[in-house]
Order: sequence, then C-alpha cells, then structure tokens
Amino acid sequence: MLGEGIIKGLAETAKNFFGSYVSKERLTTVQYPEERIAPIEATRDFPFLVYDGDDWEAGLRCTSCQICEKECPPKCIYIEKSKDKKPDFTGRPQFYPARFDIDISVCMSCQICVEVCPFESIKMDTEFELATTDRFGGLLLDRKQLAKSNAHYHKIHPTEATLVDAHLAEEKAKADAKTKATADAAKAKAAAAAAAGEGA
Repeated sequence: MLGEGIIKGLAETAKNFFGSYVSKERLTTVQYPEERIAPIEATRDFPFLVYDGDDWEAGLRCTSCQICEKECPPKCIYIEKSKDKKPDFTGRPQFYPARFDIDISVCMSCQICVEVCPFESIKMDTEFELATTDRFGGLLLDRKQLAKSNAHYHKIHPTEATLVDAHLAEEKAKADAKTKATADAAKAKAAAAAAAGEGA
C-alpha cells in the first residue's frame, strides 16, 4: 500500500509520544536538582588527573610528557615540566608536572587528551556542576583541583578502570621481569669474570 511506511512511522512516533506520559521508565523530565538521573558509565564532562595511593602528589600518574597539551584542539591545557625527578607511587624516579592547569571554560570535552595519554593518567569525569561567579580564576583548575584518586575513577567508570588497572599491572610485571633478567645477567657475568680471574 502506498504510504504504508509513512503510516507505520507516524504510528511509532505517536506511541512513543503518548507512552512517555504514562510510562515511568520513559519519563524524560525530572524535578532537578531535587531529583537526579544517575549518569551512564560512558558519560564524559571534563578531564581529571588520576593518582594512585593516598598522596595525590606522590601518586600522580602524569609524567609531564605534554602530549595532551600538544594534541588538545582548543589548547586549554597548560603544563610545566619539572626540572628534577621524584619517586612515583612504585618508587621509580619520574618527571612530574610542576604545573598542570586546565581551563574548563575552553575545554570542549572531546576526550582527545585521554586517547593520546600513554600513561593512563588523564580521564574524563562525570561532574558537570562547575558554574562559578569567578569567570576566569574559578574555571582554571590546577593540578591539585584536577587530582582524583583511582578509587574515584573506579566509582565513575568501573569497567574501564578495571581494564586499565589490568593493563598497568601487566606492564609493571613485564618491566619487573626485564629488570630482574638484567640484574641476573649482570650477576652471572660478574661471577664468570671472577671465576676466570681465579683460574688465571
């Protein structure tokens, strides 16, 4: 029948329109801010810096490689690399950001900074109520304001955070195995040299 597809489409539209008034699951309006809809796991608003452990400064995963700063389309990330190294959460000496600011009045939540980060140190938060009367200073977040624990990351993005932790653990195990193999090889070489010296 001519126009059958159009009629079916209109019927589906009418069903959805009137159904939204009677089906509680499909109500699209809540009495915000008294009522809130929990954000879905894939929600992304503004970036934050992940840290491990209890000390945000010692636990920051960021090594100040500045890739995110270079790749950011609106150029809202400002990083100053440290001149020295300090132990990270695992005890390995590492560069760190002496300054890490994000201007959220410019950020467009594109998540490119997250995609290019090789250290899983910057992720997207679900917090969106960041309005302030301070138009400039209030919207420029420094590294202390941006730092949030790995526990927070697990709370808002549990599936992704679990996968990231597994990947980081795997990389750490590889690095530890390589370090051990290098140390064992050095010991074996030293023992062989000592044995050769005694034989001579």
